[in-house]
Amino acid sequence: MEAIPEYETALALNHNSVMALHCLGWCKLCFGSLDEVAPLVEQAIRLSPRDPLIGSFYFLIGTVHLLQSQTDEAVDWLEKARGALPGIPTHRSCLAAAYALRGESELAATELAEARRLSGGDLFSSITRLKAHPGAWWGVPKIRALFETTFFAGLRKAGMPEE
Repeated sequence: MEAIPEYETALALNHNSVMALHCLGWCKLCFGSLDEVAPLVEQAIRLSPRDPLIGSFYFLIGTVHLLQSQTDEAVDWLEKARGALPGIPTHRSCLAAAYALRGESELAATELAEARRLSGGDLFSSITRLKAHPGAWWGVPKIRALFETTFFAGLRKAGMPEE
């Protein structure tokens, strides 16, 4: 929460700071201001459309749509994230959850398998292990509840076991 005023100050000093926009977007997500995230990140995309981290920008917007149960929009943005940064397992796991919530079980299983392969460990072996990952499912209780009803529910549908 303390970071929000710092990023806002950085933006007041330089309203074209792509990283400040992106980081402020993450802070807004973590603290429950979901409606404020996309405008910030979309501005970052407009300012730096060929940014090496553009996939992370797409991922952030896709995650917000997923948490808001806007599954079609989530899939669109998360597919862009996968295309821009194909080696990020978290991007694949969110896409797996979105596909599963949309009823596309084969695509969901494929993305979950790829997340597991890319992670190189057992992070994506179970819901319990994923939830135990340090710092992974952050934010205020409202956001944690949204992750439960969307992301984790989707991973369960994609075939991730509880234990």
